[in-house]
Amino acid sequence: MAYRLAITGLLSASLLNVARGDAAERPRPVGYSRDVRPILAAKCFACHGPDSEARQAELRLDVATAAVAARNGKRAIAVGKPAQSEVYRRITSRDADVRMPPKDSGKALSANEIDLIRRWIEQGAKYDRHWAFVKPALPRLPSVRNRAWVRNDVDRFVLARLERAGLRPSPRADAAALARRVSLDLIGMQPTVDEIDAFTKDIRETSFDPAYERLVDRLLASPRYGERWARRWLDLARYADTNGYEKDRPRSIWAYRDWVITALNRDMPFDRFTIEQIAGDMLPSRKEDNSPKIATGFHRNTMLNEEGGIDPLEFRFHAMVDRVATTGTTWLGLTLGCAQCHSHKYDPVSHTDYYRVMAFLNNADEPEFELPDRKLAAQHQANLKRARQLLAELPEKWPLPKDTTVLRRQLVERRFREWLAKQRRRSVKWTVLRPVSAKSNLPLLTVQPDDSVFASGDTTKSDLFELEFKPKLTGITALLLEALPDERLPEHGPGSTYYEGTRGDFFLGEFRLFADGKPVKIAAASHSFAKNRFGANPVSAQLAVDGDPQTGWSVHGRQGERHTAVFVLQKLLKKTDVLKLEMMFGRHFASSLGRFRISVTTAKGAVARDLPLEIERLLALPDSRLTEAQRRVLLEEFLLRSPELKNHTQEIRRLRQRPDFPTTLVMQERPTENLRPTCVHKRGEFLQPTVKVAPGVPAFLPPLPKDAPKNRLGFARWIVSTENPLTARVVVNRHWAAFFGRGIVGTLDDFGVQGDSPTHPQLLDRLAVLFQTPRRNGGMDWSLKTLHKQIVMSATYRQSSRINAAARQLDPENRLLSYAPRPRLEAEIIRDSVLRAAGLLSTKMGGPGVQPPQPRGVTEVAYGSPKWVASRGEDRHRRSIYTFMKRTAPFAMFRTFDASSGESCTARRDRSNTPLQALTLLNDVMFVESAQAMGRLLAARVGDDADRVRYGFRRLLTRNPSTEETAFLVKFIRTQRARFQSKELNAATVSGTKQNAVEVAVWTSLVRALFALDETVTRN
Repeated sequence: MAYRLAITGLLSASLLNVARGDAAERPRPVGYSRDVRPILAAKCFACHGPDSEARQAELRLDVATAAVAARNGKRAIAVGKPAQSEVYRRITSRDADVRMPPKDSGKALSANEIDLIRRWIEQGAKYDRHWAFVKPALPRLPSVRNRAWVRNDVDRFVLARLERAGLRPSPRADAAALARRVSLDLIGMQPTVDEIDAFTKDIRETSFDPAYERLVDRLLASPRYGERWARRWLDLARYADTNGYEKDRPRSIWAYRDWVITALNRDMPFDRFTIEQIAGDMLPSRKEDNSPKIATGFHRNTMLNEEGGIDPLEFRFHAMVDRVATTGTTWLGLTLGCAQCHSHKYDPVSHTDYYRVMAFLNNADEPEFELPDRKLAAQHQANLKRARQLLAELPEKWPLPKDTTVLRRQLVERRFREWLAKQRRRSVKWTVLRPVSAKSNLPLLTVQPDDSVFASGDTTKSDLFELEFKPKLTGITALLLEALPDERLPEHGPGSTYYEGTRGDFFLGEFRLFADGKPVKIAAASHSFAKNRFGANPVSAQLAVDGDPQTGWSVHGRQGERHTAVFVLQKLLKKTDVLKLEMMFGRHFASSLGRFRISVTTAKGAVARDLPLEIERLLALPDSRLTEAQRRVLLEEFLLRSPELKNHTQEIRRLRQRPDFPTTLVMQERPTENLRPTCVHKRGEFLQPTVKVAPGVPAFLPPLPKDAPKNRLGFARWIVSTENPLTARVVVNRHWAAFFGRGIVGTLDDFGVQGDSPTHPQLLDRLAVLFQTPRRNGGMDWSLKTLHKQIVMSATYRQSSRINAAARQLDPENRLLSYAPRPRLEAEIIRDSVLRAAGLLSTKMGGPGVQPPQPRGVTEVAYGSPKWVASRGEDRHRRSIYTFMKRTAPFAMFRTFDASSGESCTARRDRSNTPLQALTLLNDVMFVESAQAMGRLLAARVGDDADRVRYGFRRLLTRNPSTEETAFLVKFIRTQRARFQSKELNAATVSGTKQNAVEVAVWTSLVRALFALDETVTRN
């Protein structure tokens, strides 16, 4: 971790003193939180802070009682007496062996820092709690001189600070600039020409303020709003469409992304937005509403390692580590990850606290959730109806020599009776055994009401299932293992394998039987179906009893079906008290059975049969007990298995197949009787668990309410509790940064001791308190749209971005906001704005990720990666949030402009400025396509060159070009036209068309130049 020196607020104070000219006359008191703690945190706490294992000389300086306590007749800090304070003596000593911090640490104190510590000790060495750990209170509105400038409460705090520093706010931006700014910020795209014309007309007909508010309200109500703000949230959620690591195979989790968009568009209160993502599966279910469960995909976005040699439990631990760190960053603004290996060196987060937080998140299983799809369900019902019609017609299609229908039916009936008799002769009576004990090395084995066993939870490289039965039969000759499908399993099972290519399969390596503790020999084994995905190596039930766990039985290719294996004993088993069964799974790790059932028989000649369970049960009934409907089911199965009807039955089987419903990844809490234990891990190592811990929140923060459950749901509610001093501040600050380029606290991911101090602390606290306050009490009721509206309606936000000389000198980083910042746009906004200007942008929402065009070879760099095949039709030009995100090879244009890869939680993107960005804007395939599309649009427009220049300029940049800009661009157009007409440049190549190639090429060239402007990629 790169430790940062916290910003102390000294700059702002010096601005105030310089402006008033009284810095020397009235030095302000030294504050611990503002002035001293940042120094100690940066220079001293690593050795004398919260981490007991790293603490030197048993001296702790972050706690007042320890710092002022007498030790061996000395005090680290003698209140009011710097000369008698060991700390002051050490930091001023000229002896290199005595002076602190040590010379080799590279953390020497400056003269100003030493003076601050001296003055602080003289003034009483008062400690106070870190500002972010104190519950915010609603501050009073400050008084200001320029009241006419104020539009809402935000402006009061900003203006008061500006006036103290001797600065003035900038004038309001013009209508076009402000419309472009607020549109980019709220929906992630510039306004269209028609929209800006409507806005300016509204201003003329009414006045600026009501027209601007109506514009803001329209943007907040737009479905594009959710798409824009979901992208920022997905950075925190480390969303991606692949698993990461070496293989980086695709995953289906786009439903979570769509849930986020929908929730934001509906303005779901942020407290509910939080609770559903952390613990939506634990909320009371609502009829036909699966969204809370889908929301738990937030913590399923962790990466998944599918490499063959890894330990799945180790990488599950790494995923848990990621979830703790992500939760800390997203909601608490704390670097919790620093406490994984030891107590936090700067913040009061102990090593134990870290694992107590992990315990909240550690008791969840991670199933796939099948998304309800009415269209697919309706189609399936239609297919089943058609299959029944075809089945009824099959007897007429039997290739028999007789012509009459009656004789044909008689022959079919005779064949059916013969088949039925044969199946019944081969049928044996099986007695289901209910386990009296079912355990494993790790997966949770639960006996179901139908006596089957369901395996859930974690799996390992090699799983061992142990079951005990108390059979009442004597003379057992064989065992039947039924591998049963289940909707809770990947691909409906019957195996629990999650990994791509083998999903829903299993690999039974060994099947061993013991009677009263003695091994029972198995003479032979048969199966209903067997297939190996990995090469030509054979698999069979017989190989599951050969003593070699590397050989065995699997059913690849027919997941979602029932399969059986019969194990015939070498000798019949006489009366036994306890029958014990061991099943070993493990050639391909995490490959155990998900649901199965054990039966026994006393009959001879038992073999596995590839028949559905329903048919097996009906065959056991005599004809006299069969209903007409049951007989019809048996007849249909006979017809489907008749080789003479193979060509017809293939279509029927296809129609009867269950459709491939889309799935998403969710969380599911484990039952309370089988809580997954959580341990403190020494030095954060997976292989060094020590003491067990119970779920709990960091001790320095408010505790869980006494009646709150100690699970994910209780934790989620605690996170958004009004008693929690962090969450509302962190959220408000992050959204403030989205509008102003920098947060009120500059370190968006760190509100701890090492983080920046807030530039406007009272403004942050007021917004945080009101954000949580119910509307009936004058608050925002956790509404992000209300927060956004208050920000964009403020005079602070509406300012021009022109920098005045006084601001440049006194506040070069614009922390006091005397003018509007001009941040570079995010990658997705740049792309979407270009597509919108070109008339290509699709408004289609939701669904699986798409693949826009990008340079060749980008995705192929990763192991086993398929080629990137650009989508066709409107999917080619969908909004950027729907672009397929591959972790190991992200979309090239996005990475060039600093988008996240989805590998880790990202609270703040970097903003770089590289030549590759300019080359991308000019030459990337998507930008070239967009330029050609816009070039065709401008070439077809009626008007002279100047009119078309102005129109193209407005489509991209919103404003009208100046006279000088228009003249320059017209000159550029005419020069390019001459070059194309003389064939100096190839018009067909540039334009991408042979129709009107010269004119399209001319305007394409202009558009490419506009795309590369700084103004195109910068918010005004």
